[in-house]
Amino acid sequence: MTAATVTSRRVKGVGELARRYPWETLLLGLLVVTIVYNLANSTNYLGVDNLINLFKLSIEKAIVVVIMAFCVIAGEIDLSVASTMGLGAAVLATLHGQTAVPFALAVLLAIGVGAVSGLIQGAIVAKLGIPSLVVTLAGLIGLRGAARVFLEDRSVGRFPGWFGDLGRDGLIGPIPLSLLIFFGGLAAGAVVLSRTALGRRLYVIGDSADVARYAGVHVDRIRIGLFVTSGTVAALAGVLYAARLGSVRGDMAQGFELDIVTMVLLGGVSIFGGTGTMVGVGLAVFVVLNVRNGLGLANVEANTQTGVVGAILIASVLVRNLLDSAAGGASPAPRPARRWRFPRRAPRGKPSH
Repeated sequence: MTAATVTSRRVKGVGELARRYPWETLLLGLLVVTIVYNLANSTNYLGVDNLINLFKLSIEKAIVVVIMAFCVIAGEIDLSVASTMGLGAAVLATLHGQTAVPFALAVLLAIGVGAVSGLIQGAIVAKLGIPSLVVTLAGLIGLRGAARVFLEDRSVGRFPGWFGDLGRDGLIGPIPLSLLIFFGGLAAGAVVLSRTALGRRLYVIGDSADVARYAGVHVDRIRIGLFVTSGTVAALAGVLYAARLGSVRGDMAQGFELDIVTMVLLGGVSIFGGTGTMVGVGLAVFVVLNVRNGLGLANVEANTQTGVVGAILIASVLVRNLLDSAAGGASPAPRPARRWRFPRRAPRGKPSH
């Protein structure tokens, strides 16, 4: 086999991947352009400290993005994640400052509060049939109010030294714990969505919950489990955020839900559910973080950075619509749910011959 043949086959393979996953390819191209732009405008971009800082300043959002992608793929949404982050941190600060509860136990209780809030919201969505948009919007308001009740207008800090070190210092070399959790969650999420029965059930539920029920999927159980996991992960992210900042206020993480949803939708996950990949979500996270980092190195203020990210989201929706139109109305990326079929059960009675 000649070198030219090998090169030709590789080019065809890359072209086939680009054809099958046009959105992920587009995000990869946007990421490369962003990195090249940052390199051209800052000599400090490739520094180890800057690369760690690139993730560290928004790592709590990125952690929640992974579980939010699961929710949206299943046709749901959790707008209360930022408020759950704030509530988890507020519970931790209150237990630490006003009780004799051991700090490690306070951390577990704070995360448990997130799980309970997710359980309540998930049960309302699954059992009462109220749309998750409405339920979690109420949760956004209610949980934020609970955080303010715990702390009022106070700022609580003076956490143990090891807790602050865990949030700010590297656990493995310069890499902090929160960054390890994000990459671990991203890898686990990719495996679950593409290689497990739970993953294909999530796609089927997002595509049509009724079809999923007829196929024997426990839709309500999965929905409740999603919201419990979402609340748990959000509270964990809130605890990590408190460790990084070293203090907690009642308005902590306010507005984070907008950036989180933006990253998920930019990653190609349909707001209507049933489609999306963790690869696309991961690329979207890297794009947004690199855009913010590059603008920060260029001394662009935070409000302008948010406007740029919003413009990228709008542009991504327009481009995706163009891709849909070019594909004849079909989704540009194949739905992973189509790769599996639930096995047909043989009719009861006489065995077939």
